[in-house]
Formats: sequence, C-alpha cells, structure tokens
Amino acid sequence: MTATATQTPPPAAPRVTNGGKAPRLKITFPVILLMIAAALIVVSLVRIITGANDITSDGQIAGALAGAVPIGLAGLAGLWSERAGVVNIGLEGMMILGAFFGAAVGWQTNPWLAVLAGVLGGAAGGLVHAIVTVTFGVDHIIAGVAMNILATGVTAYLAKRWFTVGEAASKGGSPKQSPPMDSIKSFTVPGLSHWLATVENHHWFLISDIAGILGGLVTHISSLTILTLVLFVATFFVLWRTAFGLRLRSCGENPIAAESLGVNVYFYKYMAVIISGGLAGLGGVFLAIGTHFYLAGQTGGRGYIGLAAMIFGNWRPGGLAMGAGLFGYADSLQLRNGSSSVHALLLLLALLLLAMAAWKFFRKSYVPAAVALGFAVLLAVWYALTDSVPDEVVQATPYVATLLVMGLSAQRLRMPKADGVPYRKGEGG
Repeated sequence: MTATATQTPPPAAPRVTNGGKAPRLKITFPVILLMIAAALIVVSLVRIITGANDITSDGQIAGALAGAVPIGLAGLAGLWSERAGVVNIGLEGMMILGAFFGAAVGWQTNPWLAVLAGVLGGAAGGLVHAIVTVTFGVDHIIAGVAMNILATGVTAYLAKRWFTVGEAASKGGSPKQSPPMDSIKSFTVPGLSHWLATVENHHWFLISDIAGILGGLVTHISSLTILTLVLFVATFFVLWRTAFGLRLRSCGENPIAAESLGVNVYFYKYMAVIISGGLAGLGGVFLAIGTHFYLAGQTGGRGYIGLAAMIFGNWRPGGLAMGAGLFGYADSLQLRNGSSSVHALLLLLALLLLAMAAWKFFRKSYVPAAVALGFAVLLAVWYALTDSVPDEVVQATPYVATLLVMGLSAQRLRMPKADGVPYRKGEGG
C-alpha cells in the first residue's frame, strides 16, 4: 500500500504595495531618450509661442557649454573627494588658486603651461585640505571655508607682488588683474557648422532647435572642453570599473571595513582630495584662459554651484554632467543679458511644473502636486502680465536655478555613507 503525499504549495510572498502609491519609474536609456525628446518638443513650442529664438540658438548653447565646463570640473572635483569620504567645501578656493597660478604662468609662456600650473595650484590646495581634514581631523566644513578665505588672501597678496611691477605692470597687470595671455586652440567642424546655422535661421519647429543645439556643440569648441569630456568618461571608468576606484569608494562608504580588508584609507583619501584640487584648479584656469586674464573674484561662486551640480547628479558623473549643463545654460542666459529669453523661460518653467504636478498626482503625492501646480499658475500669470523681467532677476538666474534644482531633486539623493565622518587610522583592526 502506497500513500500519496499531498504537498501544500508554499505561501505566496507578501505583495509590496509601496504605501498605495504607483510603482516608481525605472530610469533606463530609452526612458532618458523619451524625456529628452519631450523636453525638446516643449522647448521648441515655447520658442514659437514667445518668439525668443535665442533660447536654442547656437550662441546660447555654445555659451552654456562654456559655462558648464568650470561648473562641471568643480562638481567632478567634489565627486572625487566625497566618494572618498571627504567633504570639499574649499573647491571655490582651489578654483581661485588654479585661475591665479595659471594666469601667472600663462602670460609669460603659453596656455598649456598655464593649464599645468593651474592644475598644480589647485592640487596644492587639495593637499592642504587633505592634511587638515584627513591627518588632523579638522571638521571638513570649517576646513573648506578656511581654504576659501586662505586662497582669496594669498592670491590677493601675490597679485600685488607679481602683477604690479616690471614687465607685468607694463603689460597691463594690476593688483586685481594679470597681464593678458593667449587663447587656447579651439575646433570647429567645417561645413557642418555653417549648414546647421542655415537650418537654425529658418526657425522651423523642432528641426531648427535641434540644429541650433548641435551647432553650438560643433562650433569653436575649446580644447579644454574636449579634455573635460574625456575627464568625465575617465572618472566613471576609474571609479566604477577599476580596483583602485572600488577601494577609493569603499573609503567613503565604510572606511573601517575597508581598513580591515587591508585598504590604506589615508592613502586613498589623500589621493582623492589632491585629484579633487587639481580638477578644481583646471576649472579655475579654464575661466582665466577664456577671458585671457586672471581677475579678482573671477570664479563667482562656481565652486559652490559645482557642489550643487554634484549633489543634483547623486554623486555620479552622468547626473553631474546634466546638472552642470543646466547651470551653465542659466549662466549663459545672464551673461548674454537675455531678458527676453528669461521671460520665455517663465512659460517653460510653468509648463514643466504643470507636468510635475500631474506626475505627482499620478503618484498620489497630493501635497507636492498642489505646490507644483500653485507655482505653475504663479509663473504663468507672471509671464502673461509682463513683457520682460528685471535685470536683477536675469543676473540671479544661475543661483535661482541652483535652489530650484536642489529643492526638486532632494528626495532621490544618496550620499556616500561616511561622507564627512571623522576617521582615525587603526579603527578597523
């Protein structure tokens, strides 16, 4: 006699309902392409409605790219440092050092030696920051603020000593400005640039906008811009595809566990902060070469905006690049005195906030949806009742964009777990 065993199926796993909310949208490459296409359609529609053709012109895009490079380099500098667990508020000071020492060498030699001097100047600032924070354990924020003050004071003193005497003075040097230096080589794709400009000037829906954007990306592109793109790709490869990057990132996530596995945490923190300083210095010398001078106050807070771009990008190079592009676009608007363009952007922001309100409502986040809808209505009314915006609003555009982006992206951020956490050698074993 055989008995047939009755097998009871295992209980089903509990279904995750996400609090009754709609499932979170997974950001994939096709989704990103769809978002870019939708953004281009909306921008083109706004351009036609408002008549503000400059918002997608090749000049505006070229200016945005030039504005994005120093911000992106500052953000990349912050990414290297913070991935190793060291907060680097001193990026502004390191950019100042890069701009000053780059110009000090550049007016006497050539732009590429200026680049080298700027990188070394910024790296020296990074070394000081590493010594203070990693070795002596000073609070990272306080050390960064002190670095910014120190860099401002040192460069002001040296400018008076170096730029106001002898040949430097005869060539236009002053306590606030270096003598002029040569430009660095730039590139234009022959034929393509002219053809894209022709298409752009027809002001067709979407097609002319795409032509203007592409035209800005292939006309008079600085060698340093190309170098910056290479550095972004190299950063991703080194930090996420090599053993060196894995060890460095482990120092920012859990340095005690990293040390217990034989990682020299101090070495990787020092390397990260010195590289961070060098990248910030490169951002500073980019500004000096772009204007042909070192000018006091030249960085204009771009070190802090770079940190905001890094946070917006969730400590990843790709997101950082998008954040830097956004801030560079806003910077280009105010530099080109784009009152009409900023006025058109009021309508664009209203449409984007309306779309955000609809998405939040779909996600059953009713309070954020109501807030977004309220701001959309206010911006639409502002646009409808005015023909332009005050110059003060135009000049504040980059900083307003910084606040808006940080406020809207804060919910998805995940910083390295040990970022800014004090560490002492020997804690891991």
